[in-house]
Amino acid sequence: MIRFNPSQLLVTIFAVGIAGGSALLMLPVSTHEPIRWIDALFIATSAMTVTGLAPVDPGSTFTYTGQFIIAMLIQLGGLGIMSFGVLIYILLGRKIGIKERLVMQTALNQTSIGGVINLVKYLFYFSLSIEFIAMIFLSFRWIPEYGWSKGLFYSFFHAISAFNNAGFALWPDNLMRYVGDPLINLVLSSLFIIGGIGFTVLVDVWRKRSFKKFSLHTKLMLVGTLVINVTAMFIIFVIEYSNPATLGDLSSGSKLLASYFQAVTPRTAGFNTLDMASLEDTTLFLMVILMFIGAGSASTGGGIKLTTAIIILLATITFLRGREEISIAKRSINTRYIVKALAITVASLLFVLVSVFILTLSENLTFMEILFEVVSAFGTVGLSMSVTPKLSDLGKEVIIFIMFLGKVGPLTLLFSIAKPQKQKIKYPNEDILTG
Repeated sequence: MIRFNPSQLLVTIFAVGIAGGSALLMLPVSTHEPIRWIDALFIATSAMTVTGLAPVDPGSTFTYTGQFIIAMLIQLGGLGIMSFGVLIYILLGRKIGIKERLVMQTALNQTSIGGVINLVKYLFYFSLSIEFIAMIFLSFRWIPEYGWSKGLFYSFFHAISAFNNAGFALWPDNLMRYVGDPLINLVLSSLFIIGGIGFTVLVDVWRKRSFKKFSLHTKLMLVGTLVINVTAMFIIFVIEYSNPATLGDLSSGSKLLASYFQAVTPRTAGFNTLDMASLEDTTLFLMVILMFIGAGSASTGGGIKLTTAIIILLATITFLRGREEISIAKRSINTRYIVKALAITVASLLFVLVSVFILTLSENLTFMEILFEVVSAFGTVGLSMSVTPKLSDLGKEVIIFIMFLGKVGPLTLLFSIAKPQKQKIKYPNEDILTG
């Protein structure tokens, strides 16, 4: 009998889910016309990893059945297959063992197994409630425009896609037609900000309801999210203000709204109300940085995570100040979390760089287009400079892998194939010259 460790089991479950989703999307009932297996695999991977990149237009290629399958794959990927498994165990009154708790700890990126099951319960109650409320709000806009059945379905689909930071939209231009619509912009952006901030943070805020009582992780996520979003919004507004292909021809209010939306969407959301290919290179590079950083731990988003970036920044500042212990808000940070943050970042950079290198050989695209596509896939963002349909089969396979990697995490994937160390041997120290 094959025995999996938590990392191997998590990777296997996601791979099986993607394979099943691909088969369902290949069914005649799912599409208006047959699609290639590589495109079905790409869409299934993109949905399960809540990315949003698509080699074909989901709105015109898939029937309502196919679009419903995509929505369910997004929900499974966003909330986690293991989370659904735990919920079924709870409903059946089954006891949840240590192995299941360890897998959930890995899936939700928690530091211990304590409270994992309660976190899953809160995750479901909160997620489904938020998605339902958002669907009601969106229906006020889309039912008058499309009628009851289509309007409700569009509201249902985009509420799930936004909360799970998937970025799938059912229009060829994503959300560009709604660039100045306050309801669509504010509802969808609120969904993916809430979904991307992390379930641990949401539970902490709900229970304590006082900033002073919040955990250090919650404080870092809330302050960090506010700072990075406001800063990005200001930079995009200034850079794109006179660009006639983006903000230039919009009213003042629409310019602010579009700047805000494009500032928060790289945090793994994937929706866009402006044409990505028309943005200035400076704006695109800023978005690459934001996509690489990503959302929060235990969230529906990807990237190296905001707290990982903050820890590395704090470690650098601490070194430059000549100090040995990293501290913030009268709390010190354990060295093992610093090492983990560095390992995540270095492993992620290596995978991204190798993928970019391969695509520069296989694709007839500019370097910025390739870099943007790869980082978008790694961060499970879904933003694209309209190059996804142009990718070769090899290019699609590379992006499929990097989306999968971005969802399960580089360390989880490496742990799943690495051999466990049986002995802990401590060797004498010796200095190495650096810098």
